[in-house]
Amino acid sequence: AVYCMGNYGKLFVEDENNRGMNRINNGTTGMLYATPFGRLKNGNDNLSGFAAGDTLLDRIRKKGSLNCGVVVSEDFDGNIMKSDNLVGMSVDYCRALAAGLFNGYSEVVNWSTFSENDTSAFASLDNGTIDVLAGGRVEKKYDFKSSSSLRGFQFSTPYYFGNETAGDDVSFFSLVTREDDVLFTSFVNIIVLATIYAQEKGTKREKSKEIWWIRDAIAYSGSYDALYTKNFGNVLEGDRGRNALNKQGGPQLHSFPGLAP
Repeated sequence: AVYCMGNYGKLFVEDENNRGMNRINNGTTGMLYATPFGRLKNGNDNLSGFAAGDTLLDRIRKKGSLNCGVVVSEDFDGNIMKSDNLVGMSVDYCRALAAGLFNGYSEVVNWSTFSENDTSAFASLDNGTIDVLAGGRVEKKYDFKSSSSLRGFQFSTPYYFGNETAGDDVSFFSLVTREDDVLFTSFVNIIVLATIYAQEKGTKREKSKEIWWIRDAIAYSGSYDALYTKNFGNVLEGDRGRNALNKQGGPQLHSFPGLAP
């Protein structure tokens, strides 16, 4: 494809400065942007209408708890419940997901931890030991069936970006699900987007008027800014690099790691 068409910039005729969001982000401006939800309402906003049948979403709700794996550094020896920074944010996204699944109950989570270089995290996701993996580094090689024993996986909209330069592989961290259940994968992605959407709209925890499962998630997490401040402290948006809203139509593009062999 690249041989025939060239790189992304070659597809445009206008000057790069006039491309708006269609530019490579170099790490100095925000990349948080909530794609529109579309029409989510289903009858009386009843989630069971979406989850009917033998889907993972239905099975989790019937089970009454969420199995969440959290990625930690190799030298981590603390308690994830008392952690901050990326681990703390990952825990909060699992709790926000649980709140959306279980009518606001964010505590019904069974926890597992995995070292960042431990491939057993994806094996545990694949075999159903965990329902979702939080803090997973986006690597597109896992988007496809990566081995004879592992199926493909889907990465949500990233909720944390590394500060690497545009010429390097940028670290994207997200919630990871098995890609064979599109409904649950979409639900997980919407929960992440909901926090960014709340930030864009200035929505407070108690003021959300969205469909109830998004409202319940936001009631736990608040906006993205609330989650970031809770886990990273009071950092000015201008100093957060990519972890800030893309308010002015700034550069939004960067390739995910793992595309090259």
